[in-house]
Amino acid sequence: MEGKRRKETKGIEENTLAILDTSGFGRKEISVAQHVQNLNDDRLAFLEAVRTASLVPENGTAPTSKMYQAIFQILREESSLDSIMSSYQLLKELDTRFPRVYISEKTENESASASTSPFEIVVVEDAWSPFIFGVDCPFTEKDASREKPPGSLDPSGFHLLIKDLSEMDNEGSTEESQTKLLRTMLTFQYLVYVLEGDFLPRNRAYKEKMNWSLLRESFLSKGSRRLPCKALIKDCISVMRMCHVRCGTADDLLLSENSSKDKLESCRSAATIALPEIEKCLCTAMQKLLLMIMELDTLKETADMQGLTTRADGPRTPVPEIILDELSYNRDMLSPFLQAFHEPRWKLEIVMQYIRKYVAKPSVRTRRSNGSANDATFPDILKSFGNGSSTKSILKKISAEVAQLLLAHAFQAYLSLSLRDPSDGLHDFEENLGDCSLAEVCKSMIAAFSSLKKTNEHITILPFGKEALFTAATILSTQ
Repeated sequence: MEGKRRKETKGIEENTLAILDTSGFGRKEISVAQHVQNLNDDRLAFLEAVRTASLVPENGTAPTSKMYQAIFQILREESSLDSIMSSYQLLKELDTRFPRVYISEKTENESASASTSPFEIVVVEDAWSPFIFGVDCPFTEKDASREKPPGSLDPSGFHLLIKDLSEMDNEGSTEESQTKLLRTMLTFQYLVYVLEGDFLPRNRAYKEKMNWSLLRESFLSKGSRRLPCKALIKDCISVMRMCHVRCGTADDLLLSENSSKDKLESCRSAATIALPEIEKCLCTAMQKLLLMIMELDTLKETADMQGLTTRADGPRTPVPEIILDELSYNRDMLSPFLQAFHEPRWKLEIVMQYIRKYVAKPSVRTRRSNGSANDATFPDILKSFGNGSSTKSILKKISAEVAQLLLAHAFQAYLSLSLRDPSDGLHDFEENLGDCSLAEVCKSMIAAFSSLKKTNEHITILPFGKEALFTAATILSTQ
């Protein structure tokens, strides 16, 4: 039975890839510029054939590695918007239908018969992956001579993809350059989708079984161990900033009544129309990547304290520290990054670490606090800003605009966390929340901005600061 199924799969592979072979796909002697429409039609026919064979039937089989590789190659190299979008969507649908790693829930009888986890993790060892690691990944001159699968990415290739995105403002406005940019964005989004699909079930299983090898073998762990983390995170921040700026520019262009006819004409290409929405999705994907790396680092720290890690896991500077250094060095990135980064737990952690650098020793001590600035909670920080002399000291180190941004974004994150269920895994971040009531925090928030205003009479309250103050006042009025 298994042999018959393998034979059928091989036949499907030969028939579908034959569609590409007849078009000259991948042959060096056939110019990409020749027969462009015919080539595109053949590739769309190939993608539809794969969809029909694997996704339409209820008992459809997963495509072979060669079929997957051909789809991924179309996504990475095609110049037709139809083929790019179709290959991206097909890859995501295939990953959903045929996951590489997944959780298999046990039946009630299986759970009752053994005092083990109510689920088990399944790793499909021979599943195709867009990444190559280990023996498949060239790291030496000798290995580099070995040809890797077409279109596959090693860790350095993944970083290069992010670096290309960080420089997207330098791209031209031609339809060709816009299509190239869109293709790069969608490729990155798909790769993050793959990383997430591999990491999340492993993360769940690790927390249940405390088997560190589950996370050590994840794509995210294997890839990040082979990359210069500081350079990677710096490029990620740059991409988030670019996305925020470009999305705002696109909105202004579409809404402005004074837009020139030439600018409006440039917006008519399909790629340009699609870009703003895809850029928003890119920003979300970039945040997911950062969150997964930070979660992995946190779990690694815990595993290290329990003696579960080895030298092979390697040391690394925590991501929040890298982000903090970059935002402190380049303050033009501060506002765009905080507006683009929405996850409240890590957002509050990053902002609190930033503020702690400039806040004096808190006057209020808690049971968790030994009195150092590093133990100051968000309510403690607000009280420090409420003190006139402390505010003057802080404003000597950072501008009033930066202080407003930090306070407003920290308040936004604090509100999001305070409204969450206590069982929602917040114990790792509770040192930032303190034990003050919401009403007390709102009063301290208003007092902090009043102190800023008294310290610098010429200060202009930023729009985001006004929103935070309005929110605090509204909450107080309902108490």
